[in-house]
Amino acid sequence: MNAVWRTIRGYILWSYERGTLHYDVMVTLILIFIFFSPYWINFNDKPVPRDPHPTGVFVTSDGTGALVYEIEATAVAPGDDNVVRDELLHIIEPISGGVSIVKYEGVIDRKGKVQSYKVWVKRE
Repeated sequence: MNAVWRTIRGYILWSYERGTLHYDVMVTLILIFIFFSPYWINFNDKPVPRDPHPTGVFVTSDGTGALVYEIEATAVAPGDDNVVRDELLHIIEPISGGVSIVKYEGVIDRKGKVQSYKVWVKRE
C-alpha cells in the first residue's frame, strides 16, 4: 500500500523523470483532459448569439463622407411622403442625433414590394 501512495505522490509532485513510464502516463492524462474535457465540461465560453442589426438599421458610407441608413420597410408604416419621412427620422435620430433627411428611396424586390428604405441624411 505504501508503494501506491508513493506513486500517487510522485504524480502529484511531478517527480518522475522524462522518458519514464509514469511521466508518459502523466502527459497522456493531461492531453486527454485538454482535448476531451470540452465535451463533458461546460466552460461557458460560447459567444453570445446576437442579431447584427437588432433595430433593422444598417449604416454605411456613400463614399463622400456622408452616411446612408438602410432601414427595413417593416419598421415604417406605409403612407404619404411626410408620414414616411417622419417615421424614418424617428428611427434615425436616436442613433445619430439631430439630422435632417436629404433624400430617401425605397429598395424594391422582384415582386415590386418595398423591402427597405435607403436614407441620406445631413447633420443639423
